[in-house]
Amino acid sequence: MSFKVFKNTVLLFVLVLISCGNNTQKNQSSNNKILNQVQDDNEIIVGANRTPEYFPLLNGKRVGIVANQTSVIFKNDKSYTHLVDSLLALNVDVKKVFSPEHGFRGNVDAGEHVEDGIDKKTGLPLVSLYGNSKKTGPKDLADIDILIFDIQDVGVRFYTYISTLHYIMEACAENNIPLLVFDRPNPNGNYVDGPTLEKEHQSFLGMHTIPLVHGMTIGEYANMINGEKWLPNGSQCHITIIPCENYTHNTPYSISIRPSPNLPNDQSIKLYPSLGLFEGTNVNAGRGTEFQFQRYGAPFLNPETMTFTYTPQSNFGAKYPKHKDKLCYGEDLSNAKVNDEMTLKWIIKAYENSTDKSKFFLTDGFTKHAGTTALQKQIEAGMSEADIKATWQKDLENFKKTRTKYLIYN
Repeated sequence: MSFKVFKNTVLLFVLVLISCGNNTQKNQSSNNKILNQVQDDNEIIVGANRTPEYFPLLNGKRVGIVANQTSVIFKNDKSYTHLVDSLLALNVDVKKVFSPEHGFRGNVDAGEHVEDGIDKKTGLPLVSLYGNSKKTGPKDLADIDILIFDIQDVGVRFYTYISTLHYIMEACAENNIPLLVFDRPNPNGNYVDGPTLEKEHQSFLGMHTIPLVHGMTIGEYANMINGEKWLPNGSQCHITIIPCENYTHNTPYSISIRPSPNLPNDQSIKLYPSLGLFEGTNVNAGRGTEFQFQRYGAPFLNPETMTFTYTPQSNFGAKYPKHKDKLCYGEDLSNAKVNDEMTLKWIIKAYENSTDKSKFFLTDGFTKHAGTTALQKQIEAGMSEADIKATWQKDLENFKKTRTKYLIYN
């Protein structure tokens, strides 16, 4: 999927608005440059690119942005500018940036605290949403009139950006601040699969009773949070969603920017729903290599049957990967065919080929990723993938019916 920028059908209206606040030819020329791009009618247009739809909503407002490295506006030459940089260039009064897991620039390890600070490029204050607290409050929102949420998601329950979305919606509802959600396609948005989270296992890796693969965009999920009254006391956030254009849930979508340090390409993103379960085990899922979530292995897997080997080492996004500097036996999936499903075949294979099964599961972590205690017990009992997946079906069908109410795209 190539990335270009939108066809601006209401450009004149926006430029009139802009010119009211700019007195020089130079500023107007700069604004034209950012806004006046051309997009083929069949190209996917992400929410951030639909400037005419949201720019009037920012006029005269003090703006906060929940963003990371994926929060960009694409140009017609396949390059891009960061949303924050673009809005500043348009003289939008951006007050601060709220940064999720992995940080504003996307260079922080998974699980590592993100610190408050100052963005070196823009000088804007950075407020961490993945430090001592995962929720912002009145102090940080006191100088904000409207918040923007623009982060690329990958459609998996334990991928924490949707948990950050929940807390942002909660904070906005409590402080009576409207939220703009710039939608982006879900690269795993064409199916729903996996075990459904049980309420007693709620955590930041899963806050609501949804399947492991939920099949929704960020905008659709925001609709569900509001509609199902999942915010405390059934409160609701005032949200405006800027939807994608030319997107359906069956439209293939390739992400050109790593959504996090350890999802480097389309293959890793497609495999993530399945290999992500290894995060709750003692098996390495490619962290510490250049093939994150495209391989798995451990020193205690049987070398006679698991003949692929690699040695995890410290690298970008994984300072301390599992089994650092140790030879791991496993399987290479970098060229494997990936179906549109979440599969258990690799985790079952790894468990069956473990020379010491007592080392395999990290029970608390695995339960948080799976959302249920049942899956570990089923694997340990030797159930087949088909039999395990059959136990999910009733919950999946119920969720799909609920999901239908909140879909924006076909």
